[in-house]
Amino acid sequence: MNKIYLLALSSMLTVASMKAQSPCATGRYASDTFSNVTTSSNVVYGSNIKANGTTQSLTMDIYQPTGDLETARPLIVWAHGGSFLGGSSTDGDVVALSQAFAKKGFVCASINYRLGLTPFDSTGAIKAVLRAVQDMKASVRFFYKDKLTSNTYKIDTNNIFIGGSSAGAITALQYAYLDKSCEVNYYISPTTLTSMGGMEGYSGNQCYSTKVKGVINLCGALGRYGWLEPNDVPFCSMHGTIDGTVKYNRGVVNPGVPLILLDGSRMLKEQANAIGINNPFYTWYGKDHVPYASSTAYMDTTIKFVRDFLVSRLGCTDPALLPQNTPAQTATLYSYTACTTNVQMTCASPGFVGINEISNAIITKVFPNPSHNDMTIEFSNSNTTHQIQLIDVTGKIMLADVTEQSVYTIKKNNLASGMYFLKVTNKSGESLTQKIVFN
Repeated sequence: MNKIYLLALSSMLTVASMKAQSPCATGRYASDTFSNVTTSSNVVYGSNIKANGTTQSLTMDIYQPTGDLETARPLIVWAHGGSFLGGSSTDGDVVALSQAFAKKGFVCASINYRLGLTPFDSTGAIKAVLRAVQDMKASVRFFYKDKLTSNTYKIDTNNIFIGGSSAGAITALQYAYLDKSCEVNYYISPTTLTSMGGMEGYSGNQCYSTKVKGVINLCGALGRYGWLEPNDVPFCSMHGTIDGTVKYNRGVVNPGVPLILLDGSRMLKEQANAIGINNPFYTWYGKDHVPYASSTAYMDTTIKFVRDFLVSRLGCTDPALLPQNTPAQTATLYSYTACTTNVQMTCASPGFVGINEISNAIITKVFPNPSHNDMTIEFSNSNTTHQIQLIDVTGKIMLADVTEQSVYTIKKNNLASGMYFLKVTNKSGESLTQKIVFN
C-alpha cells in the first residue's frame, strides 16, 4: 500500500515539476520539435475599404505544428514587404519564417493587408501604413476573440508577437510604438484620421485586445525614434548597412520614388538603449535590403537571431545561437518633443466595414488594371484639363501628356511588363498617384 502511495506521489511531483519548468525545457520553441507544418490558407479575419474605394476581404494563412497537443501556444503575426504597393501572405520570406517557427512549436499567421498609396507622397505613405496597422490589429484581435470563443487555434494570448519584412516591419513597429493620435497628426489632420477609423480602425473583431509581447523588425523603420518610450514592449532588429530602400540609420524610404523620412533600425537601437528597452540588434555589414529573401544562409541567420529573442521573451534560458554584433555607424538622436494629446476612439462597430477615403477623386476609375494591352483612365470631372504622367519604378517618366477629354487611353506599345505609377494632375493643381500594372 505504501509503495502504491509513494509511486502516486512521485508521479504527481513529476507532473508538477514538468509544469513548473521553462516552456523550452523539452526543446520546444528553442529547436525544431516538429517535422511537419499544417497550413490553413485564406482564413478571413476582417474586411475594410482600400485607398481606391473598393472593399477588400482580409485574409491570412495560419501555420501550425502538425500533431501538436499543446493548448496554449505563442503566436507570431507576420506582415509581408512590398512598399505597401505589392506583396502577399505567400511571399517566400514570410512563408519560410512561418514554417520555421511553426516547426519550433509556435503558431504563425501571415497576413494580407490593404495595399495602395494615394496620393503618392508622404501623406499617402502614412495613410498606407496606418491602413496596414489597422489590419494587423484586426488580425491580432481575431486570435483574442478566438481564444475567448471557439479556441480553435489554442493561442496563449499572453505571448503574441508581431513582426515583418520591410514594409511589414514598418507596419509592426508603427503598431507597437505609434500609439498617440497626435503623433499621426504630424502627417495628417485629425479629421482625416477620424475618417480613416482612428488608430484602431474598423477592419474587424472590434473591442478585443491588441496587446503584444514583442516586435520583430526585419529591415524596418519608425516614423520618429521618439515614439519609442520607456516601458514599451521590447523588439529585435536586423538590418543591412547599405540598405537603399529602408535606410539603416535615418533617411528617406525609396521604393523607386522618394517617399517619407523615417528612423531606421540603427536610430531605434540608440533610442532603446537610452531609455532602457531590451532590443537585440544584428547588423548585416555591407548588405542591402532584405538579404534573407534571396539567400538560404541569410535566412538561417535570421531564424536563429529571431529565435533567440523569442525564447528570451518566453522566459527560457537557452544560450543564444547568434549573439548580436556591434552596430555600424553613429546614430545621432535629434531633438524630439513628445506630444501628449491623444484622442481615444470607441471600440464599438460603426455599422459599416470601412470608410471611403476618396471623395471627389480626380480619377473615377482606371481599367483594366492589371492590363495585357491598353489601359483607360476615366476622369471624375470632364470639364477641365488633366496632365498625365507615367513613371516607372526607377522614377523615369515614360509618358507625359495633357488631355481635355473625359477619358484617356494609355497605349502599352513598347512599355515593358511590370509596375508603374500613374500621376494625374488637374487644372487646379490637385494630383493623384496610383499604381498600375502591365502584364
